[in-house]
Amino acid sequence: MSLFDTPFDPAREAALVTGAGNGIGRAIAQALVGEGVRTIFADVNADTVTAAVKSSPRPDLASTWVGDLANSAARDALLAHAEAAVGRVTHFVHSASPPRREADHAMAVSTETWAQMHAVNLEAGFHLARALARKLIAAKVGGSFLLLTSLHAGTPRNLPHYSTAKAGLAMLVRELAKTFGRYGIRVNALVPGAIAAGGFVADPKLARHIPLGRLGAAEDLAPMALAVLSNKVSAYVTGAAIVVDGGLSLTNWFEPPELE
Repeated sequence: MSLFDTPFDPAREAALVTGAGNGIGRAIAQALVGEGVRTIFADVNADTVTAAVKSSPRPDLASTWVGDLANSAARDALLAHAEAAVGRVTHFVHSASPPRREADHAMAVSTETWAQMHAVNLEAGFHLARALARKLIAAKVGGSFLLLTSLHAGTPRNLPHYSTAKAGLAMLVRELAKTFGRYGIRVNALVPGAIAAGGFVADPKLARHIPLGRLGAAEDLAPMALAVLSNKVSAYVTGAAIVVDGGLSLTNWFEPPELE
């Protein structure tokens, strides 16, 4: 039997996916239950996350949670829900991120928008990952965490609240990978390109900058996410940033924002 036939151990593994109501988070969460992994679908929108579960291959393996991860109390509530619903979480995917507007450039972004972007991406990512790792370390059980960053962790995006939050996440992945590695917990980043899903509305003209000739879809990310999350397929991979962008990062297509 090929290891690709059974990349996960459903009897001992369970997952928590934030941002599971749409886009990349939804695709990864649905792929996990499709592999038999009990999974918490967490999102800020009740309608979208309910629809994501209903359209998944195994709704019986999914549990929904709704709340705003910018709030520390909500993060604690999510952790409590996850423990009650699936027990020990071994696989954590942090895909939640607020919507981003092209109008929110450096001279226009509000203090509230800045804070919300950092809270949901960076602060929630850190506090959830640390809390889940503490449980795994205490139980002497390994795990695998995957944080969604961005090509703009290293390239300006004209959205400083977004790019700096993702840059922080990129370093957080490396910090946590170094700290947790001795306990058998792997931490990696998934780096999407122009994915027409979730909070990103892509201009079809962008495809001309992509060597593979098309915009990406959330479903392009899910197989790689599963491979990196799997402790059978990627047992010796940690602290890595896995780019899935059709080659987009080979170019830089953004112009400075118009300030007038």
